[in-house]
Amino acid sequence: MILVDPGVYIGAVTDLTEPALAEAAVTHILSVDSEEPVLSGGPFTRKFLRLQDEPTSDLLSHLDQCLAFILDATVTNAMSTTPTKTATVLVHWVNQGFQEQLCLYESMGCQLDTSSPLYKQYRLQKITEKYPELQSVPREVFVADPAQGSAPNCPETTYRCRKCRRTLFRESSLLTHPIGGGASSFSYRKCLPPVGGDQSRCTSYFIEPVQWMEQALLGVMDGQLLCPKCSSKLGSFSWCGDRCSCGHWVTPAFQIHQARVDRITR
Repeated sequence: MILVDPGVYIGAVTDLTEPALAEAAVTHILSVDSEEPVLSGGPFTRKFLRLQDEPTSDLLSHLDQCLAFILDATVTNAMSTTPTKTATVLVHWVNQGFQEQLCLYESMGCQLDTSSPLYKQYRLQKITEKYPELQSVPREVFVADPAQGSAPNCPETTYRCRKCRRTLFRESSLLTHPIGGGASSFSYRKCLPPVGGDQSRCTSYFIEPVQWMEQALLGVMDGQLLCPKCSSKLGSFSWCGDRCSCGHWVTPAFQIHQARVDRITR
C-alpha cells in the first residue's frame, strides 16, 4: 500500500487484509477488478468497478465517478471539525493501459470531455480493439456528413475538396496531436526526409471518420480516401495507425492531405 496523496493510498488486492487496513486507518475503498473482493473488518465505505485487469479495459469512462468518490472522502475529512486519520484505497493493478488513461484524464483537466480531440482519438482506438475485423463498426463512430442537411448559416469552419468544392468535414472533427521528432522519427526507413527546413510541419489533417467514408473503411485495415463526389484522392486511412509528416504516430489514422482541400471560414 503506497501513500500517493494525503489521505489517498494505492494498493493491490493483497493489501485488503484487516491488519493492513487498520494500520492505515482506511475508511473508504475503491476496488477495480473483475470480481468484488471479500473484506473483513470495517465498516468501510466502498465503491466497486467491474473491469478486467487488461490494458485495453476502459477505465477512462469511469474516472469521473472514481474521482468524486475519492474527493468525497478526502475533502470531508479535511473540512471536519474533528479531523481523523482517514484514507481511500484505490485497488487495482496499475497496468500500462490504466496509466495511459489516467494521464489522458489529467490532460483533460480531470474531467471527461467527450468533445476533446484527445478523447475522440482514444475512443477510436477502443473501437479498433473491440472490432478487430471491422465488419460491424457502430454507426455513431462516423460523424455527420456536413454536406448532407447541414445548417446553411452554420458558423463553423469547414473543409472542401479543392477540385470539386464538395464539403468534406468540419473544424470540430480535427484530431490534433503532439508534434513528433521530425526526421529522427523516420530512422527505420532507408530514405530520411531531407536535412534542414521545417521537418516538424504537419502536411495532413487527421480527422474523425465521416459518414461518407463508411463504405471505404469497413472490412479493410487500410486504403485510400477518395472524394465522394469527384473521386479524387484526398488522403489515406489505417486502423493500425500511420505516421504524420511531423513524426508523430497516430492510431488509428484518417488523414487528409492539406494540399487536397481548402479551409472555408464562414
